[in-house]
Amino acid sequence: MRAGAPGRLFDRLVRLPPLLWLAAFFLLPFAITLKISLSEPATAIPPYLPVLDWQGGLEGWSAFLEALNFDNYATLASDALYCDAALGSLAYAAAASLILVALGTPLAYALARAPARWQPLLVALVVVPFWTSFLIRVYAWIAILKPEGLLNLVLLRSGVIAKPLILLNTDAAVIVGLVYAYLPFMVLPLYAVMNRLDPALREAAADLGASPTRVFWTVTLPLSLPGIAAGAGLCFIPMVGEFVIPDLLGGSETLMLGRVLWSEFFSNRDWPLASAVAVLILALIIGPVVLFRDSLRAGEEGRP
Repeated sequence: MRAGAPGRLFDRLVRLPPLLWLAAFFLLPFAITLKISLSEPATAIPPYLPVLDWQGGLEGWSAFLEALNFDNYATLASDALYCDAALGSLAYAAAASLILVALGTPLAYALARAPARWQPLLVALVVVPFWTSFLIRVYAWIAILKPEGLLNLVLLRSGVIAKPLILLNTDAAVIVGLVYAYLPFMVLPLYAVMNRLDPALREAAADLGASPTRVFWTVTLPLSLPGIAAGAGLCFIPMVGEFVIPDLLGGSETLMLGRVLWSEFFSNRDWPLASAVAVLILALIIGPVVLFRDSLRAGEEGRP
């Protein structure tokens, strides 16, 4: 028993820094955001009421708590703009996630089956986009998709189309931008899972007469499901609150919560309503976060 006490103390000390990190950079900011979301906009500094008077004592706390209300959440529930923005965010993120799974799975499989001496280079090529600013990479797609852009120029000169296509400021442009920006987040965790699969399993299936295609669908893919879930979660969660891509590549009718949040915060200066939108975004991604956590646990339990 005495020998185990130092070990338990060490475990607690090891867990303390991440808990403090979460408390300082997640729980505390979330508590502040939640408090602001229960306030009312005001022409003041800060631009919301009530503001807690720390010198007011118990009466100050009581008055502060009584002034809080749920009007902003009632607005989110009753106004079609915010409902459409929430559904739009989920739809864009879900569509892009499905495309990412369809593209990332064969790409990760190709990386995992490549010769060992080439794999570090191939993985580095997947990571190369991170060496450039995210904003610059999104701006590059404007040059590609605009009517006089590179893509239309190639299609016109090759005779595929007779006049430029309207690609920029469309839903398709938003999906393309999301898929491009988040593809590495899909490929890397899936490659890590596929690279650890026991080659003997594929060899056994081949010895039993399975074709390479059948081996992939019946052996490789089922064992890679934790990696697919992890990659999809890593992509879906931030895409729900994405702002830069829909703002630059989407049209004025592109409704996503990230754009609505920016508009309420900076254009309308309605901090309470913007904070309520931020809480809504968090509520929408709680489910994927739980699924992501469970997929990681399943992956850990499935390791040999």
